[in-house]
Amino acid sequence: MSDRVIVGAIGGAFGVQGEVRLKSYCADPQAIADYTPLYAEDGRAFAQVVLTGQLKNGFTARMDGVVTKEDADALRNVNLYAARDVMPSLPDDEYYYADLIGLTVVDTGGITLGTVKTVMDHGAGDLLEIIVPGASDTVLLPFTRAAVPTVDLTAKRIIADPPDGLFVSDG
Repeated sequence: MSDRVIVGAIGGAFGVQGEVRLKSYCADPQAIADYTPLYAEDGRAFAQVVLTGQLKNGFTARMDGVVTKEDADALRNVNLYAARDVMPSLPDDEYYYADLIGLTVVDTGGITLGTVKTVMDHGAGDLLEIIVPGASDTVLLPFTRAAVPTVDLTAKRIIADPPDGLFVSDG
């Protein structure tokens, strides 16, 4: 999946005619239909996605191979991915979440803090979930310029200036 970027998720059935509720994670939400084929994590491909309407948090859509309410319900909470090569290139200060996962996080003194497990967006801004060596819990680091001044994809490293007390040592 490293050559694919998450672009949205299916929210389940809309009506009884095989339409789905579709959440788009794209900067231009309607562009999700332009990045076909879209892929599920299990490898299933959807060659055609047609947006049929607008909802409060997304769209209604028809997808090839989804013809009944049961088909659509079976896809509830399935993430959709597009091939990286069909995605637009980004400005220097923007990143695809997939590019950040696995990067080493170091502080401004060069001390390793951990590794990015995932990137989350709960509406109030992005958070990096960091796996800390030797700790059972992960740490959530705000993905802001203040807390993360440098992302170096070439070196596979993030330089962080976390808020005081966020990363506490057990020693």
